[in-house]
Amino acid sequence: MEATVTDGGLELRALVSLAETIQATSSARGLTVATAESCTGGLVAHAITEVPGSSAHFRGGIVAYSNAVKEAGLHVPTELLRAHGAVSAQVARAMAEGARAASGSDFAVAVTGVAGPDGGTAAKPVGLTYIAVAGPAVAEVRRYTWAGDRRSNKLASARAALELLLDAIRRVGSP
Repeated sequence: MEATVTDGGLELRALVSLAETIQATSSARGLTVATAESCTGGLVAHAITEVPGSSAHFRGGIVAYSNAVKEAGLHVPTELLRAHGAVSAQVARAMAEGARAASGSDFAVAVTGVAGPDGGTAAKPVGLTYIAVAGPAVAEVRRYTWAGDRRSNKLASARAALELLLDAIRRVGSP
C-alpha cells in the first residue's frame, strides 16, 4: 500500500512509511491506536492518516498544546503538571494513558517537549522531548534531546513516537 505525500518531503515520507507498517501490524492483530501530542502539533496523527485505510486502526488523537487541554482532554492530573512540568516523563505517561482511555484504543503514544527555537531552560533545554506509549501490559517512556531547529526537532520526535508505538505493538501482539 503506497501513501501519496503531496509536499514531497523526504522526512514526511519516512514517517508515512512507518505509519504504513504500524497499520499493517496493528490491523493484522486487530489492534487500535491513538495519539496525544504537544510539541509535534498533530504530526504523528497526520502521518498515520496519510495512509489509506487508517480508519480501520486509528481511533483519533488529541493535540494538547496547553496544560488546560492536557488536563481537560487527557485527564493529566494538575498535581503532575505542577510538580514535574508539562515536559516530563510523568506527564508524557499520563498523556498516553489519557489518550488510550479517551479513545478506547489498545495503544496510545504521546509526545511532549520543547521544539524551539525558544522556550528552553537550563533544566529543560530546546530539543528535550519525552515520548510515552501505553497499551496492554505496556507503559514506557523514553527521553530524547534533539539538537536541530524547530522543524527537525518535531520530525525527529514524530519519528521516535511512531517507532516506539510500532515496537510496543510488535512486543504485545494481539489483545
